[in-house]
Amino acid sequence: MPKDSAGHLVPGAVTLTRPVPPHIVRPEYVGKKSPGRFAGGDVYPPEKIALIRESGRIAARAIEAVGQAITPGVTTEYLDQVGHDFLIAHDAYPSTLGYRGYPKSLCSSVNEVICHGIPDDTVLENGDIVNIDITAYKNGVHGDSNATFVVGETSEEVALLVERTRESLRRGIKAVAPGRQVNVIGRAIESYAKRFGYGVVRDFTGHGVGEAFHSGLIIPHYDSAPLHDTVMEVGMVFTIEPMLTLGSYEWDMWADDWTVTTKDKSITAQFEHTLVVTERGAEVLTLP
Repeated sequence: MPKDSAGHLVPGAVTLTRPVPPHIVRPEYVGKKSPGRFAGGDVYPPEKIALIRESGRIAARAIEAVGQAITPGVTTEYLDQVGHDFLIAHDAYPSTLGYRGYPKSLCSSVNEVICHGIPDDTVLENGDIVNIDITAYKNGVHGDSNATFVVGETSEEVALLVERTRESLRRGIKAVAPGRQVNVIGRAIESYAKRFGYGVVRDFTGHGVGEAFHSGLIIPHYDSAPLHDTVMEVGMVFTIEPMLTLGSYEWDMWADDWTVTTKDKSITAQFEHTLVVTERGAEVLTLP
């Protein structure tokens, strides 16, 4: 049963991994326990940024396609099929598929799931929210994005959490500028979230992305100064993906070693973009 007697999520049945046509190029980590050590950097030339933008646009459009399929009564497994089919139709590989053994082509995080929820036979119900996280790999680079959707109609409290989480991402992006430390991003996000008493998840962060799915660069969503003092440079590419909760930022992990839930089972929302630092601020690379 996808929910227990208290209405909290429990693990559902996960189907077999979806096939990817052989002509679609796989990331280097597919078929391995973990990715190889990334020796590159986070600053890219314009021609490489153009390729990341292409992958990012495919990911963003895949999320739109999945969003159009979200309605009470559908399963997260079905949403995975929609996202997978969109990526394959655009000759892109679903970056999550086979990453450290992850079995699906997107992450579907429902209600109290902070991130990395595995699509299964969980049926979405009116009032739920679900985050859809899709990364597309094409031309040797990844584009990573996610968005939270309301299933049918939900409470005002949850609807406001979703909209304010979207706004917190916008404020994080607005804080981006060359010469600033990356910790200013989390400062902008946390100061906004604190107005409403929201928890700001700390242990799951934004990251460098491009030739590597996760480069090693960390972008916290809370005020981590003086830590995480990497200075932003023109051409630097990374994600910002704040996770806000109606309760605590503390979390639990399911036995699948992927699904992260709020410890207090409070509802949580998330939004994410991949962006590049420009001379004037930031350009979002994951727009449809």
